[in-house]
Amino acid sequence: QVQLVESGGGLVQAGGSLRLSCAASGRSLRNYAMGWFRQVPGKEREFVAALSWIGTRTVYADSVKGRFTISRDNAKNTVYLQMNSLKPEDTAVYYCAADPRVEITNDKGEYDYWGQGTQVTVSS
Repeated sequence: QVQLVESGGGLVQAGGSLRLSCAASGRSLRNYAMGWFRQVPGKEREFVAALSWIGTRTVYADSVKGRFTISRDNAKNTVYLQMNSLKPEDTAVYYCAADPRVEITNDKGEYDYWGQGTQVTVSS
């Protein structure tokens, strides 16, 4: 069993930056594909970024490509999402997720473990 806890959300002005963290306990994330998703009220949870369990492959949603970076620190059992050049449309609750079965995926249905989410609000 893996427990995931996100942190680092908050209120930021457009153009600003935030770094989200996803700390895991229970098991090492070393062999897990990791993903970040986001959700706004009334909409489906959408894919943001994914990182392979090896840590060498990444996938990004077109809407965040070039602005967001996903990374992992296996020694700290933590995954990060660096978000730069934030826009008001990035406002959402951000969730991290872990999957032990595939190398990398952007399909939320593949992920077994989810955190509770952290709110990101970008003001214009």
